[in-house]
Formats: sequence, structure tokens, C-alpha cells
Amino acid sequence: MTEDTKFHHGDVPEHAPIVEMRDIEKHFGNIIALAGVSFDVKPGECHCLLGDNGAGKSTFIKTMSGVHKPTKGEIYFEGRPMSFDSPRDAMEAGIATVFQDLAMIPLMSVTRNFFMGREPTKGSGPLKRLDIEKMNATTMEEMRRLGINLRAPDQAVGTLSGGERQTVAIARAVHFGAKVLILDEPTSALGVRQTSNVLATIDKVRKQGVGVVFISHNVRHALAVGDRFTVLNRGKTLGTATRGEISPEELQDLMAGGQELAELEGSLGGTV
Repeated sequence: MTEDTKFHHGDVPEHAPIVEMRDIEKHFGNIIALAGVSFDVKPGECHCLLGDNGAGKSTFIKTMSGVHKPTKGEIYFEGRPMSFDSPRDAMEAGIATVFQDLAMIPLMSVTRNFFMGREPTKGSGPLKRLDIEKMNATTMEEMRRLGINLRAPDQAVGTLSGGERQTVAIARAVHFGAKVLILDEPTSALGVRQTSNVLATIDKVRKQGVGVVFISHNVRHALAVGDRFTVLNRGKTLGTATRGEISPEELQDLMAGGQELAELEGSLGGTV
């Protein structure tokens, strides 16, 4: 199989992407963090973005999720040019990001972490209060849907495993209307069993029609759930491969080869 048959640039998609980035550049002064990145994610798809440290993954996440505005290029959301002024705008449109630190309060219950500022209330005026029963029932049900059976809804988040905490964050995002879920290295700090659980969660979410952007440097984890794979190196995408068109070894070589070339360029002063 030739390089040309493995990688496709600019193919017409079967289904319209939810988010599409076209030739995105992001400059910070003289530093070019993204140098012409094209990437899209479709409903029900897990599109993996693979790259080592320094590849530009963090800037990519922040540009897609509304933290940074691109210096050049265009981003489309559901076919329309997208211009979010803040991450809140992106979240309200349906782009949710689950970061490695998860932004959870360990001593608070799973339920309170699940709703975190979006708690339903009942009653009105001086009798208005949190609808704890509804919150508990919703949390238990949403976690069960993703394969986690909590002991009780008031269980402290700090007592959950790392994989279960990831699942709380994913379930929360999907429950509150995520159309695109950006997962930042969701398996990097987990053991084998917890990784397996998180990958199963991603698969369940994908089957609900959510587009998943899986950011990782772990080829094996990406191949377990990915539909498409894009390799990012020094702010540039090296191409996109579809599941079944590229072997784990080829994908690993592409990542490693790009990194080695970058290091060689650096050591030779950019003459390669």
C-alpha cells in the first residue's frame, strides 16, 4: 500500500462534519504553534489526534474549544463559519473539553460534581431549593448508561478511580448537550483496567452520535477506539488515515519519524 492510498487530503466526507478546521495557524508573537492544521470530526466518529509533547496538541485543543482565536484559517461549526468569543460560547454550542485535571472537587459527591453550577431547583421564591432527588436519579442513570454502577449518588468523587472520574466528566458533558467531546490524553495516567473502561466509555458515547476528538500520544489506545487518525508534528498535520488503512507500526513510525526529523532539523539548524 502506497503513502498516497493510505492518506487522504480533502476528500468529500460521507457525512458533514460537526466541526471542521481549515488551514489553521496560531501565532504567539514570533512563535508559530499551529502551522496550517486541517482537521474535522463527524457525528458518531472518534477522530484521534496523535502527537508527542511539543507537537501543538494543547494549542489545537484551545483553538477548537474557543480559548484561542486562530491567526489564520477558518473553523466551521455545523457548516457555518464559527467565531466563538469564549470557551463558554463553544460549550453552549456543544463543544465540550475534558482536560486531564478534570476540574472536580474530590470531597464533594459525584452528584454535586456532575451538576457543578447547573443544579435543577424546585419550588419558587423563599421555598426554592435544589432538587436533590432529581439530581441523584439523573447522576445514577447517566453513570449506569456508561457502565459505572455507583454505590450511592452521595459517594465522594475522591473515592472513585481515575477511570471512573473520567467517566463522570464524560457523562456530565454528554448529558449537558455536547455534540463534540474533546478528550485531552484521557488514558495517560491510568492503569490497564481503568484505560479499558475509559475506552469502552468513549465507544458508548460515539454510538450516541457524539463526535469524539481523542488527543493522545499512545498509538495503541487510539487504535482501540479510533475511526480516523491524524498525526500532528511541530504544529503541522502529517496526514489523516482511516481505520483499517494503516497498521499500528506504520502509525507509530509516522509519529516517531516526524519527531526524529524535527530533532534532526533542530540539530542541523533547519537545513534538512
